[in-house]
Amino acid sequence: MKRGSWHFCSRWQNLDEMNKIFLSGIVGLITLALVQATDTQKQPETGAPAPDFSLTTGDGSQVSLKGYRGKWVVLYFYPKDFTSGCTLEARNFQRDLTKYEQADAVVLGVSVDTAQSHKDFCAKEGLNFKLLADPDAKVSTEYGSVMDYKGAKLAARNTFLINPKGEIAKVYTGVKPAEHSDQVLKDLAELKKS
Repeated sequence: MKRGSWHFCSRWQNLDEMNKIFLSGIVGLITLALVQATDTQKQPETGAPAPDFSLTTGDGSQVSLKGYRGKWVVLYFYPKDFTSGCTLEARNFQRDLTKYEQADAVVLGVSVDTAQSHKDFCAKEGLNFKLLADPDAKVSTEYGSVMDYKGAKLAARNTFLINPKGEIAKVYTGVKPAEHSDQVLKDLAELKKS
């Protein structure tokens, strides 16, 4: 009797392991499909005109991209106010803000958060650059910078360096928050030379 029950349990363990392997394969395929869906978004190409927009800032004013013609613009998209990666990225842009100003560049952040959320985030983190509210993800979509997170649309972590003529000078996708501002400053200095 003992031997038979062991044999029975052994089969269930094998079945359980097979189910786990099968499920991890399914999860892997779904993950791959989601990554591919994100990767197939079309960002504006280098040299193309940057799509214009008008969005609300944390202080309630409207900002249009065309209002910054004649300046370099660092337009960065990020998922959510008050999250660790987004906070680190914003702090680093704030840390380097004087360097951007010396390079005649402005920093604009965009997420699907509300203008009130941006106002609170700027106050908490001491941010002195504009964060723009894109609650319907319209602008994020135009820039190929949307991701789905648990059924909600969020801005994907992409950045666009826009030259004074309003053209895309450089595109960054899948940004790493810790080193991003340093990289943008380096590229900005190179682009200004050419």
